[in-house]
Amino acid sequence: MTSLGNPAVRLLAARSLRSHRKAWAAVFAAVAVTTALLGALALAAGSAGLGHARVERYAAAAVVVAGDQEVRWTTKPWGSEPTTVTAGLTERVRVPSAAVDVVRAVPGVRAAVPDHTFVVREQGADGSPDRRVYTGRSWEAARLAPYRLVDGREPRRADEVVTGAGAGPGAGARAGDTSGVRVGDVVAGRKVVGLADGPAALYVTAAEARKLAGHAGAVDAVGVLARPGVPVDTLHARVRAALDRAGLEDTASGRPLRALTGDGRGGAEHLAAPPARMELLQLLAAVSGTLVLVAALVLASLVAQALQQRAAERELLLSVGAAPRQIRAAAGREVTRVAGLAALLGAVAAVPVFLGLWSALRGRTGVVPEGLELPVPPWLFAAVLVAAGVVVGITRLVALSATRKPGRPGKGGVRKVVGIVLLLLGTGSAGAAGLQGGEAAAAAAGAATVTLVAGCAVLGPWIAGAAMKVLDRPFRRLGGAPGRLTAAGAGAHSRRLGAALVPVVLVTSFALVQLSAGTTMERAADAQARAATTADLSLSGTTAERVRKLPGVDTATDVLRSTVVLARTEAGSPRLDRLPVLGVDAAGLAGTLDPGVVAGDLAGLARPGTVAVGAAMADSLDAKPGSTVELRLGDGVRKRLRVVAVYERSLALGEFLLPKAELAPHMSDPYPARVLAATERGSSASPVTPEQVTLPGAELNGIVSAAIVSAIGGLTLLSVLSTLTLIGAGRRGEHRLLGQVGASAGQLRRMLGLEAGFLTVTGLIVGAVVGALPLTAFAWSLTGGLPYLPPEQAALIAGTVVVTVVAGVFLPAWRQRA
Repeated sequence: MTSLGNPAVRLLAARSLRSHRKAWAAVFAAVAVTTALLGALALAAGSAGLGHARVERYAAAAVVVAGDQEVRWTTKPWGSEPTTVTAGLTERVRVPSAAVDVVRAVPGVRAAVPDHTFVVREQGADGSPDRRVYTGRSWEAARLAPYRLVDGREPRRADEVVTGAGAGPGAGARAGDTSGVRVGDVVAGRKVVGLADGPAALYVTAAEARKLAGHAGAVDAVGVLARPGVPVDTLHARVRAALDRAGLEDTASGRPLRALTGDGRGGAEHLAAPPARMELLQLLAAVSGTLVLVAALVLASLVAQALQQRAAERELLLSVGAAPRQIRAAAGREVTRVAGLAALLGAVAAVPVFLGLWSALRGRTGVVPEGLELPVPPWLFAAVLVAAGVVVGITRLVALSATRKPGRPGKGGVRKVVGIVLLLLGTGSAGAAGLQGGEAAAAAAGAATVTLVAGCAVLGPWIAGAAMKVLDRPFRRLGGAPGRLTAAGAGAHSRRLGAALVPVVLVTSFALVQLSAGTTMERAADAQARAATTADLSLSGTTAERVRKLPGVDTATDVLRSTVVLARTEAGSPRLDRLPVLGVDAAGLAGTLDPGVVAGDLAGLARPGTVAVGAAMADSLDAKPGSTVELRLGDGVRKRLRVVAVYERSLALGEFLLPKAELAPHMSDPYPARVLAATERGSSASPVTPEQVTLPGAELNGIVSAAIVSAIGGLTLLSVLSTLTLIGAGRRGEHRLLGQVGASAGQLRRMLGLEAGFLTVTGLIVGAVVGALPLTAFAWSLTGGLPYLPPEQAALIAGTVVVTVVAGVFLPAWRQRA
């Protein structure tokens, strides 16, 4: 056989594939599931990459001139070229009014329409909270959609309005009705003189829109209508050149104005959509990386076990002259055929998985930001074939590694060194998580978990052997003949036992980290929110000024919600973090909100240009009362603020508290999210919902993460069942031999039960240690406490592992008897 060529390799692969179909069934299932998950993620990432803000009220405008809704920061990392990072802004960046005249003079422009928007609230009855919220604009700007009159006429006086569909005094508004609306804190009765198509909106005269918008010298955007026959590209180039010649900049960060066309126009309408799209892309990239790492561990274990079962066959082929490279080539061809067919099946399954995820997101109100379009063109479905190719490639690589002649565990010096190095790296990553905060701590904890699991996978035989040494004497003394059989089998087949142990450790540590990280943060944040919210009343749709006039109210504070962008470096690399913040009245905090001040005094927030900082963030920035921090507010304006206090309840209230007067001018809608009030009697009719910030895109990320993590958890459980089933199928000869030498069926069952118990207990303990190490560091850095997992979730993890291991151990034996 020394001259075996490709025909012989093909023959070996074909014969082996037919002979070992059951052995490859586990690999087939794992490849199919992995491909389905990775293909669904590829489709989701492609859809998010093509996503854009929906174009509605600027649909008729060829070009929209708007402010730059991104903040940029350029710095030089350690030992490399300058790097620029960007972050989206969620508050309106406005355009100087001079841009209207500049654009109006551009050849080919039929009209340059300034757009002033303001928030309208329908007045509640008898001073009760406002009922509905929608947008107000000038009737002139309605032509940018265009929205047209369906009844009545356009407004001509300050007290006249045109209402869009569903706006005004009830859904059936008619010309001649009177609409009681609130703009800011001013209530005005306005006469409805016309009805328009389009969404709920309130249209007023151009002069009244400028007044109600309250931004003298600035407009939200400028819609450009083209003359007939003027191409959009030509008009865009002319408008861009005119803006550059005029040297116009936005009113916030001083950056050049944007001239938007096509889908880009939607970004000037739906400000939250572009940042949410980028956050979704980052989430999908992180989850995809985790899936690839988990899949590599799972497939490596299954392929190695499938090939290990034919060790005798491999040695026979080598003894009759087959070259090692020919054996590897035949195994690689065999694996590729199995993986290729499984990957195609997984690629088909990826489509309904993706469509189900996207349907769930769109079906939940408020999860996907208003106006975010996530298109799915037909050609995008080719991405599943790319995912299938990646999975086949991973499977082929692990097969090439598995076909190398393995050394015995006792002599695997290099393998031991690699495993120990991985454990040390994982421990170092866990230590790094304990020294950092926020996303950096979470990323370090995740890297530590994967590295530690990989180390356990490499050291599997030694871990199993060490655990068995501890249990060897109890098994032999207390387990009778089944116990002695279990101990003897474990001692003779530590590599097989290690292979069975690795997926149990993987599923335990993965589930522990994913579930406990979220519950630890939620529990700590909820506790802080309850402690921080000392108010007796919580009201929405009103203001602190109105609430203070109510009988029995002692004090009240507005609570404004916005975001800021913080520029800082991490491991020498620049990053921009968009963080939620609250704006409050310093004079109204007593009895309503207690952030837990540890240094300084919140009374300092009564002065402009001040800020209070969370304790963890203060440590990160080396900030203390009297020092300054630089923030970019929601509209990109850069501010250097003096720190007046440091507080400890930042998980609930965010990393920064700003004076309401400092935050409000930089918000698109400076109306309070809610009002917290303290009464003279110090009691309330109903419990007050604790005040707590929400990270941008938290609900969207939560749903996507939960769905994908559940799927990856299912993959790891499949790997446990498949590995154990595969090992059990390879032991049929051993079980028959034990039966022939006198072992009864009951003794064999008890032996298998002891093995299942050993794998379960050892896997749960090692997996818990692997997960607890990074989790403890992560929890300590963010909450100052230990990780928390609800008992029912811990029981679910343990119960699922027990059921899966028992099924994997006993199923092959049951099939053999059948």
